[in-house]
Amino acid sequence: MRATAFAVVMLLGACSLSGCVKDYAEQRLRTGLEGAGLSPPISACMASKMVHQLSVEELQKIGSLGALGHRPIGELSVDELYYRVRALRDEHILSVTTRAGFSCAIDPAR
Repeated sequence: MRATAFAVVMLLGACSLSGCVKDYAEQRLRTGLEGAGLSPPISACMASKMVHQLSVEELQKIGSLGALGHRPIGELSVDELYYRVRALRDEHILSVTTRAGFSCAIDPAR
């Protein structure tokens, strides 16, 4: 049992070093943005920009948005999503989210 636990810890360590954590976070963020009503190209663009500018802790804060209120994040409108991001009271998260949204709305291929 101890060997298995050690192997899992080593795998997680290697995964985080290789960017697996950011890849997973980007996928979750993209899915959440799509669920909030953004198109797949805009969601992919925003998630790609945001995941490289936010820390793991900030990404976890964004992940907590789904736990707020009575509806899951996938049932929110874009306005409600931004309202919830502002409610986090984190200027950096709000700034990154807003800049990514504007940039991707203008040119989602960037």
